[in-house]
Amino acid sequence: MTTTTARRLAPGDRVAPRELTTILGAAAPLPAADGLTHLQFRRFAGCPVCNLHLHALAQRHDEISAAGIHEIVVFHSTVEEMLPHQGSLPFAAVADPEKKLYAAFGVEASPRAVLHPKVWLGGVLATRSVLRGLRAGRRPGPAKGETILGLPADFLIAPDGGVRAAHYGKHANDQWGVEELLNLAAAHR
Repeated sequence: MTTTTARRLAPGDRVAPRELTTILGAAAPLPAADGLTHLQFRRFAGCPVCNLHLHALAQRHDEISAAGIHEIVVFHSTVEEMLPHQGSLPFAAVADPEKKLYAAFGVEASPRAVLHPKVWLGGVLATRSVLRGLRAGRRPGPAKGETILGLPADFLIAPDGGVRAAHYGKHANDQWGVEELLNLAAAHR
């Protein structure tokens, strides 16, 4: 059963400005005043598929920043759960264990999150990352209050709060890649 917490946002909608706090205690304004904000919602802190995707973004962070994009990633996990997994990301990582942002942006959960074959491929590709995490004492599964049924979502937001592009994932491995993000940003400058 799919659960929708709020109306989904679409290009042309507006996002109310807010100040988020990262897991490292820094301020993360949403939207950023001086460029586009890529706001991405992921599943739980130890999600292997999510962390593989974030690793790809982190590797190309300089290129993404040079394109005028500010990254903010949100997990429905606590700060304590996120720090071992996302604490060294080169961009803002935000804990939302009560799913208030998820609700505000209409981000869903669904059993189909884990049933699609592309999720399985992502899981296979993430195996090395999971093994490294286990050796470092990190748990790959969801903690109390987290769920494997969350779906990802991506938003590209202008400084005035206007949503330029939105994507609601159909399964756990359905999010914008770096090339798609850069192309969307170029089209919406």
